[in-house]
Amino acid sequence: MTENRVVITEFGTAAYPDPCKNIFSRFFTYFRGIEVTDNCLVNVYPIGEDFYAVTETNYITKVDPDSLETLKKVDLCKYLSVNGVTAHPHTERDGTLYNIGNCFGKNMSLAYNIVKIPPVPKDKSDPIEKSQVLVQLPSSERLKPSYVHSFGMTDNYFVFVEQPVKINLLKFLSAWSFRGATYMDCFEPNASMGTWFHLASKEPAGYLSSHKFRTSAFNLFHHINAYEDEGFIVVDLCAWKGHEFVYNYLYLANVKEEWEEVKKAAARAPQPEVRRYVLPLDIHREDQGKNLVSLSYTTATAVLHSDGTIWLEPEVLFSGPRQAFEFPQINYSKCCGKKYSFAYGLGLNHFIPDRIVKLNVQTKETWVWQEEDSYPSEPLFVPSPGATEEDDGVLLSIVVKPGAQRPGSLLVLDARNLTELARAEVNTIIPITLHGTYKP
Repeated sequence: MTENRVVITEFGTAAYPDPCKNIFSRFFTYFRGIEVTDNCLVNVYPIGEDFYAVTETNYITKVDPDSLETLKKVDLCKYLSVNGVTAHPHTERDGTLYNIGNCFGKNMSLAYNIVKIPPVPKDKSDPIEKSQVLVQLPSSERLKPSYVHSFGMTDNYFVFVEQPVKINLLKFLSAWSFRGATYMDCFEPNASMGTWFHLASKEPAGYLSSHKFRTSAFNLFHHINAYEDEGFIVVDLCAWKGHEFVYNYLYLANVKEEWEEVKKAAARAPQPEVRRYVLPLDIHREDQGKNLVSLSYTTATAVLHSDGTIWLEPEVLFSGPRQAFEFPQINYSKCCGKKYSFAYGLGLNHFIPDRIVKLNVQTKETWVWQEEDSYPSEPLFVPSPGATEEDDGVLLSIVVKPGAQRPGSLLVLDARNLTELARAEVNTIIPITLHGTYKP
C-alpha cells in the first residue's frame, strides 16, 4: 500500500519492478532473499503452545489466536536446511511436528528433507529453535524438484509421493531475477517419469532406498490418510490424472468465465479421483511378476518388475465426471496413521466448491450436504467430548452465499449424517478459504 504497487511476487502474481532500480540492482536484490513472500494465506496450525499462519515458503507468522494480531515473522531457514516447507505438517500426540520441504543435497543437487520440531521443552523455550532434519530423500531430477503440497505418515513411516509436476530451478532463478516471473511460470510437467513413491522410517530415521515404487502420472495436493496393515502401507489420497499441472486451470480469469466455459475448461483438465495405493514392505526377488498385495479388502495391486521397481495400480474409492473430493479431513486425533473408515471433503463441481461430502473409504458410500448458491470450504472435523465412535462429532465449514443479507456463515454439521445443527451468520463477505484448524 505504501509503494502503491505489488512489491512481492506471489504464486501467480508478478511484482511490479521498482522504477528506481535498474535490471542489475533487481538481480542482486533477488539474491539477497528479499523477494520470497511471507503471505501466509494457506493454513494455520499450532507449534508447541503457539499458533502460526503459514504458506509454502520459508516464512511462517506467529499469530495471537484470540485477537488474530501478528506477533512475529519466523524464517525457518535460520533453523533448518530447507528452501520452504509444506502447509500440511503432521503432528504426534505429544506435540512433535513433522514436515517436508526441498533442499540442496549432495553435489548441489536437489533433495527433500523431512524435518522435526519437538514438543515444548521443559524450560518452555521455543521448540522451533530445536528443529532438526530427520531424513533426506533424493530427487529424481538433479535440478528439478517436484512440487510438494503434503505427505503421508503412519505410526512408523513417512510416505512421500514425487509427482511429475516439476519446478525448473534454472528458469526460476533467471526468469524471476530479470523479468519478474511468478512461481507458476516455473512449473513444468515431466511427461515420462510417471509418479514415484518414497518411504522413510521414523525410528531410526532412514530412507528405504531398496523400495522403488512407481505408478502412472498424477497430480497430488492432499493426502487423506496412511496406515500399516499386515506388512503393507495403505495410502489414500486425492489424485488428478496425468502430468499436466491442475493449477493451470485455476487462474481467476478462467474461473470467472460463463458457466459453460468453466465446464469446458474443466473437461480438458486432469480428472480427479480418490485413490488407494498399497505398498508392500516385505519384498523378495522370487516374487517377480506377481501381485504382492494380499489384503482382502482392496483391489489395489503391487507387481515386482525385473529392474527391482514395484509397479502400483490403485483402487478407486471415489470418482465422478468433473466431480472432485478435495481438501480432505479425518478424525485426525483418533485415526491419523491408523486404519479408519471415514473421510470428509469439499466437493468441487468443475472446480467450483458447492458441496460437502462424507466418504466411507471401506464401503465407498457417500453422504452430501448442499445448498443452492452456497459455496462451502474445507470441512474441519471436531470430535464430540468423550466420543467413542470415529464419526461422533461435528464438521465446521465457512460458507459463502453471495447476495444474501448475511453472506458469510460458519456451518455446523453432524458428522454422522451431514444434517445441519447450527450456523453463525455474519454481515461480512468472507473470502473462499483454503485450510484451517480448530482451536479448543
